[in-house]
Amino acid sequence: MNFLGKNFKTLATASMLAAGIAGSGLVSASTTLVVGTWMPPSNPMNTVVWPTWAEWVEEATDGRVEVKIEYDLGHPGSYFELVEDGVINAGWSYHGYVPGRFNLPMAVEQPGMGVTAEAASTALWEVHQEHFAQADEYQGLELLALLTHGPGQLHTREPIESLDDLKNKRIRSGGGVQSELAERLDVTPVSAPGSRVYEMLQQGVIDGVFMPAQDHRSLRLDEVAPNLTLFPGGLYLGSFSMFIDPYFLESLDERDAEAIRSVSGKKLSTLAGRAWDEADVKGIEYAREQGTQVVELSENDPRVREFRKLTEGMDQQWIESVDAKGVDAEQALKDLRRIARDYEEQNN
Repeated sequence: MNFLGKNFKTLATASMLAAGIAGSGLVSASTTLVVGTWMPPSNPMNTVVWPTWAEWVEEATDGRVEVKIEYDLGHPGSYFELVEDGVINAGWSYHGYVPGRFNLPMAVEQPGMGVTAEAASTALWEVHQEHFAQADEYQGLELLALLTHGPGQLHTREPIESLDDLKNKRIRSGGGVQSELAERLDVTPVSAPGSRVYEMLQQGVIDGVFMPAQDHRSLRLDEVAPNLTLFPGGLYLGSFSMFIDPYFLESLDERDAEAIRSVSGKKLSTLAGRAWDEADVKGIEYAREQGTQVVELSENDPRVREFRKLTEGMDQQWIESVDAKGVDAEQALKDLRRIARDYEEQNN
């Protein structure tokens, strides 16, 4: 699609969105940057990350670009398409919601990273620039940031005394590496966006969920999953991207497009990871305050040792899965872990 065609579609779809969302106050895409978001307002992306970035953008452009944040515009996996089609100008989503498209950033999801979301997010951005960008998995989008949530943990309706207790349990899976973990743990995966987890637990549709600790607070999981089992380093990390319509950037004065880029990238990735880490701390505190049974496992716990054994070979499996991408996946994974661990050591 040429630039004029894309611009016309952007303006038309933005006008339709304005008509359908009461009080949204959408204005010309040349001055207002419309961000689409999801998850509850209490999620760190919505309390910290997007609002902070909005302030950065408005300051960097001397107020020439105003950021407008809109909620719940569809399934989270549709946000890539919403931005590509010009319905909104920017958004974020979880890579696992679009199987087969974003395989490279899932390097960071593999068990064994053992670092904070801040360290992992910073490293993922650097490794993307060095190794992954050439594969052009984000064709049609311009990346603003890459990030991970905090270490994925286990929230369940019933206590988990051993991994055998999980067998055949219905566990919500968000896709990505969680699907592989579900198979290795012999659970029944139930696919659903995070926004539906509370309802599904409340109705008994699922027995538990893989999610970071912060969701115990932001999704009020204490009410429906009163058992939180914390694995050292987590079971996995979840990878996300924040992205913008490149045609929107082209429609701006060049100095404003560059200003937006200057407050994105590594800076934004680091901010996002840090926000998730801070939310995890609050999530665990909240869980304890609400009477949730919080079990912190040590490295020597039989459940942890068994989990480590069950996940052996996942690195090689990911490396082989991206063979056609034309990148040195093995080196990229090594660099990712080295950069993340060095960052954590230097910033602790």
